[in-house]
Amino acid sequence: MGSIQHQLAPSRQKLKFVAIVALVRRQAFTQAMEQLNVLLEEEPENQKYLIVKGIVLVRMGDSTTALEIFESVLKEHPPQALALLNYGHTLKSVGRADEAAQVYRRAVNKSPGLGEAYWSLANLKTFRFSDDDIETMRAAITSNDGDADDQSHLAFALATALADREQYDESFKFYQRGNTIRRLKHRFDPEKNRYNAVRQIHTCTANFFATRHGYGCPARDPIFIVGLPRSGSTLLEQILASHSLVEGTAELPDIIVISRQLGGRKRNNPATKYPEILADLSPQKLRELGKGYLASTRVQRGNSPFFVDKMPNNFLHIGLIHLILPNAKIIDARRHPMAGCFSCYKQLFAQGQTFTYDLTDVGRYYRNYAKVMDHWDTVLPGRVLRVQYEDMVADPEAQTRRLLDYCELPFEEQCLRFYETNRAIRTPSAEQVRQPIYKEGLEQWRHFEAHLTPLKDALGPLLERYPIN
Repeated sequence: MGSIQHQLAPSRQKLKFVAIVALVRRQAFTQAMEQLNVLLEEEPENQKYLIVKGIVLVRMGDSTTALEIFESVLKEHPPQALALLNYGHTLKSVGRADEAAQVYRRAVNKSPGLGEAYWSLANLKTFRFSDDDIETMRAAITSNDGDADDQSHLAFALATALADREQYDESFKFYQRGNTIRRLKHRFDPEKNRYNAVRQIHTCTANFFATRHGYGCPARDPIFIVGLPRSGSTLLEQILASHSLVEGTAELPDIIVISRQLGGRKRNNPATKYPEILADLSPQKLRELGKGYLASTRVQRGNSPFFVDKMPNNFLHIGLIHLILPNAKIIDARRHPMAGCFSCYKQLFAQGQTFTYDLTDVGRYYRNYAKVMDHWDTVLPGRVLRVQYEDMVADPEAQTRRLLDYCELPFEEQCLRFYETNRAIRTPSAEQVRQPIYKEGLEQWRHFEAHLTPLKDALGPLLERYPIN
């Protein structure tokens, strides 16, 4: 009996580990950590468990301990690509970009066909590939070795390298190739996206909110930043996090989790699905949901009275946010649609954002986003502050003062020196917001304009609001 149990033990541990990975993907980090610690009590030196623990710690805001774990793993075990990549990602997030580049280079040397290592170098935004690097990436893409993920990462990395050398036409071919590969694996449903926007608009009317005035949890702690990715949200968060009363956290999943819990996949009656079910929630339930959000995000926070949640996709859920946290601040990070959409198209996101893999899809998504935001402006006038990225670049002090006034925060000079603020940042703009604001990136899309007709067509009349000079 004992020998049978011994033989079965590894399979039980494997099943537990698979369950933990599933929790991480669902962003249930507290639960994942609890179960990881149980496994590590049994196998404290298990490299795989330790790497995942480091990943979870980063997502929970403890980059310092995560770095210690990755460094220990790489010291005690032969270096694996997974450990090197996540060590590099964590170094990048805390502002140690030069060290991150060295670690990514080690990953490349260990696994020359590892596309993610090349993309990680490109995604530093400050790294420049050598001629040899470019030829190696070309050869790897031409050979078509490796899986689809390697191929897409290589394509995006090579596209970035060529753009840095102003070889824009060839660069676009590789952006297109990388996006095509990703789109085959991660499909986006534009009609479903449009339908979800329409449902929010039909449910959350001005009268709907008027009859629920005063509902929800009155806490003022959260500052939500919404919008499209690559629209200046990390810059806004960094400015706010430079204030003595505010801390930045991350793109928190908690509002989306609440919306899914309210949605109930097994419910067949449309009236009991989200967002329609919002009409049936009692004042007590809305208050509980607000308190629940504050409780679930507590793990991401320190002791500051205010914190930033910059999940961009929350723009669809502003009605929910207003109902459960009526005193929370909400900021819309907006960017010119051509610049913002193309910036999304050329960014390989680690997960989610499947609308970015096709120019037509990203244009339609932007139109839905603008339509929903127009609706919130109509039914909740003055509730959301819109910050246009181009305005922030043109006059940082005026826009920063406007931002702080809206958040009811006293002006602090440090907010203008946001690039000096030392904190972990886990978005593609991590290195860019550690430098003063620069204007060079505003018009980058124009270098690729000859290829962007599908995007212009998808944006359609919306472009009239943003004239192209």
